[in-house]
This record gives sequence, C-alpha cells and structure tokens, in this order.
Amino acid sequence: MNLVQEFTLKATLAQPLPIGTGPTGMRMYYDVPDGEIIGDRLRGKVLGGGEWALIGPDGFLRIDVRLQVETHDGAFLYIQYVGLLEANEAVQSALANGTGTEFGDQYFVTNPRIETGDERYAWLNTTFFIGEGRVLPGLGVEYRVWRPA
Repeated sequence: MNLVQEFTLKATLAQPLPIGTGPTGMRMYYDVPDGEIIGDRLRGKVLGGGEWALIGPDGFLRIDVRLQVETHDGAFLYIQYVGLLEANEAVQSALANGTGTEFGDQYFVTNPRIETGDERYAWLNTTFFIGEGRVLPGLGVEYRVWRPA
C-alpha cells in the first residue's frame, strides 16, 4: 500500500483535568483551544475541541479527540480520532519538562475521521486517514497525516 501525506495537524492543549482512576485506568481531559491544519488541499484553524485520555496499566494512553475546524475558505469540519500514545521515557520527560519529542521517539498513531457538509470538501467524508504524532514543546501535539493512494 502506498501512502500520500495529506496534511499536518498541530493542536495546543490546556493543562489536563484529572477525571480519576477507574477500572480501566486513569482518565484525563485536555481542552484543545486552538491549532492549525496545513496541507496542499486542506488548510484551516482549529476552533476548539477536547481530548479524553485514558492511561492504562500497560503504559499506553488511549486518546479520543474531537475538533471543530474552519478551513481557510470558510468550510466547517468535524474531526474525530482515536489513537495510541506510548508513555515511554521520552514522552514522560517531554511532558514533565515542557519539551517536545521527535517523530519516531514514541509509538503515537491515530486514525482521523473527517466529516463536512461542504461539497468542496466532500472527498474528506470518504477518505481514510492515518496519522503519526509527536509531542510539541509547551503542551501540544503535531500529527503528520496520510491517506492511502
């Protein structure tokens, strides 16, 4: 299978709100106040959203994210993705010290689904995406997002 890089998604995260530890792990919520999408066919700004993270006993964060995006030309998108982030030493250090990681420093994958009612972007409704993430300095994330060719 060939993959084509479609866009990059960057998002800023607010400090986490601890929901608490339950039977499947510790759950936290991160507000996502802003961000941006940069690509040849898709550009826009994140208007807001949230991330619900579950830290399991296996050392992985299971992420569940929902975002509202406005494209550069006025279309509105709903983006939802789940994924896995390995909370290895590089990730723990970056989060504790406000530094970042590089792509490949950790296992961090997602599968964004994008929905819109805008005909100019109807192709997004039927395209499968896969993303690789990294932690950005401060408190943020960046994903390189591909689609099958």
